[in-house]
Amino acid sequence: MSKTAESAIGGVSEPRTPTAEDQAILDEVKEPYEKQSGTNPKEFKAVLVGTQVVAGTNYSFKEDPGEDTFIHVRVFVPLPGTGEKSTLVPFQLDKKKDDELEYF
Repeated sequence: MSKTAESAIGGVSEPRTPTAEDQAILDEVKEPYEKQSGTNPKEFKAVLVGTQVVAGTNYSFKEDPGEDTFIHVRVFVPLPGTGEKSTLVPFQLDKKKDDELEYF
């Protein structure tokens, strides 16, 4: 991720501690995640988040499923007023606690 504290348009922010609003965005894609991954995690808790502003916002989450591994999840949130819902983009399984959260 870039070295900027806030993401400029197209830039990627440094990972930060997620807010309740960030967690709510991650929660929106829990069901699609479960369907695509074929898993049902005990928890779906964001522990880090980075953002990229595009025609909406890409959120990259490090997620703790309450197991021995972590998951990196990307969510696209469209611009307000489009009527579109947040969508799960890619995710990466079997990450470690110390793995850097990078844009993928």
